[in-house]
Amino acid sequence: MARRVRGNSHARCRRGENLEIISKSYLSVSTVIRGVIRVFEELGFKIALAAPTGRAAKRMSESTFREAKTVHRLLEMEFSGDREPVFCRNEEMKLEENVIIIDEASMVDTLLFSALLHAIKPGARLILIGDSDQLPSVGAGNVLNDIIRSDRFNTVELKEIFRQDEESLIITNAHAINQGEYPQLTSKNSDFFFLARDDDEAIARTIAELCAVRLPKTYGKEIIEGIQVVSPSRKGGAGTEYLNVLLQRVLNPPKETKKEKKVRSVVFREGDKVMQIKNNYDIEWENEKKDGSGIFNGDIGTIKEIDHSQEKMKIVFDDNRFVEYDFSLLDELEHAYAITVHKSQGSEYPVVIIPMYSFTPRLMTRNLLYTAVTRAQKMVIMVGKAAVVQKMVDTNRPTKRYTGLEFMLSEYE
Repeated sequence: MARRVRGNSHARCRRGENLEIISKSYLSVSTVIRGVIRVFEELGFKIALAAPTGRAAKRMSESTFREAKTVHRLLEMEFSGDREPVFCRNEEMKLEENVIIIDEASMVDTLLFSALLHAIKPGARLILIGDSDQLPSVGAGNVLNDIIRSDRFNTVELKEIFRQDEESLIITNAHAINQGEYPQLTSKNSDFFFLARDDDEAIARTIAELCAVRLPKTYGKEIIEGIQVVSPSRKGGAGTEYLNVLLQRVLNPPKETKKEKKVRSVVFREGDKVMQIKNNYDIEWENEKKDGSGIFNGDIGTIKEIDHSQEKMKIVFDDNRFVEYDFSLLDELEHAYAITVHKSQGSEYPVVIIPMYSFTPRLMTRNLLYTAVTRAQKMVIMVGKAAVVQKMVDTNRPTKRYTGLEFMLSEYE
């Protein structure tokens, strides 16, 4: 681990002492976070853990063995009478915790970060953890990158590849891509594979074969649940829209015993893999341990039952959370056999398959490819054109955000 302190000592002592940034570059940060938590707990501090998305919060909980919430839930977001979001934790009703740790901070936009700052009590410490080389937030701003570049706050960069990760080609290639170097695509018996295909039809067909036949035959049928196709775009012959139709056909074909529900042009079928595409804080769920509410953007589940008489669809999400959706809520769902890189951010999957096809030129960037590769825990399979890989590695065009935050922080006295 390399420690880099940004800014002069005067700024650190007067303004940087209550904000710390841990900048990770696709290295395991779990041990570091657990160590930080343990130190503050031993000092008697009350700690809150949070992340921008439900899946990122769940992963944070799993790695720290402590409860983590979404930032929205931490701030106790509710809706007003006109359905506008309102944060109950604010400048008038501060958070009780002395230390707030936010993971996947690159996904936090300006409005959410502003709400968080207003809710933190004086003297509390805020620790941001994130990778500024990944895609910025969907909403306005580039908060994490601006804060780091302002040189006003303590920043710790995690750079060292630990022994157990040195043989991982996923990590080696992630670092290469991030540095603008071409990844190793010819190595065999590794955790990173490239299958060359010349056209979109061949790319899509190969991905379907991998998901339905080749990977299950090699590693067992249970691997199917761990496969996630992550495409750079929704559109095109290997975009998520087409791949979801194709993968539904090969992985969950129609059967007389499987009920269906058509929503506009989309057919949902019992057994389908689906994703929640917007935060729903009101919808209720239950599992063996407890009941609760809230299904969040990016949560992935499986359709267990479609009941036309009750106009309801039952879905099981992570942690065996069972949810009943009224048919009127089905526009909050879409198929998740294939998802976009943007939708995958903040999540990790055992096996990630990435179609490398010719798509919208403005999206063919290094940080998009880097983000896709770093979603994988155990295996990456690229399928498509080496020229597309080269194009994305060579295109270092981070999303421009005209925020002014970096300038204001650097000029502030």
